[in-house]
Amino acid sequence: MTRRLIVMRHAKSSWNSPAPRDHDRPLNKRGRASAPAIAAWLTRNQWLPDEVLCSSALRTQETWQRTGLSAAKTRIIPALYHAEAEVMLDILSEATGATVLMLGHNPGIAEFADQIAAQTPQHSRFFDYPTGATTVLEFDIADWSDIRWHSGQVLGFAIPRELLPE
Repeated sequence: MTRRLIVMRHAKSSWNSPAPRDHDRPLNKRGRASAPAIAAWLTRNQWLPDEVLCSSALRTQETWQRTGLSAAKTRIIPALYHAEAEVMLDILSEATGATVLMLGHNPGIAEFADQIAAQTPQHSRFFDYPTGATTVLEFDIADWSDIRWHSGQVLGFAIPRELLPE
């Protein structure tokens, strides 16, 4: 059996927000346009999640909402807020979906994407993982509890800037 993972960094957020805490920053105009662009790319490739593991930050939740996608199970997980890669792996190991979308923040999400992939994509922006960056990987495992570092085969990588019209 195979499992599929979508590793997504939140879309571009606003630094001009009156939100008193980083956790509460909303998306900016570009971020609001980026989320549906990533969703369209996922949809074209038939990479749609049935489970979402989302940081509790407003910008990650808004990114998920603005994709317009749906999933049978969505979990808002405070521990994903600025989580390190190891924490993300632990959280993923408890997932149950066949295709799981994990939505988080840099630097942890970039490190996680790098460490979970058997071979990283040949893309100049992969290692800095800009806002909205999304990697889709496939794993030859029966259960997420079997997940291991450097085991995912990359199916695709995209950034919103390359998907949006100029």
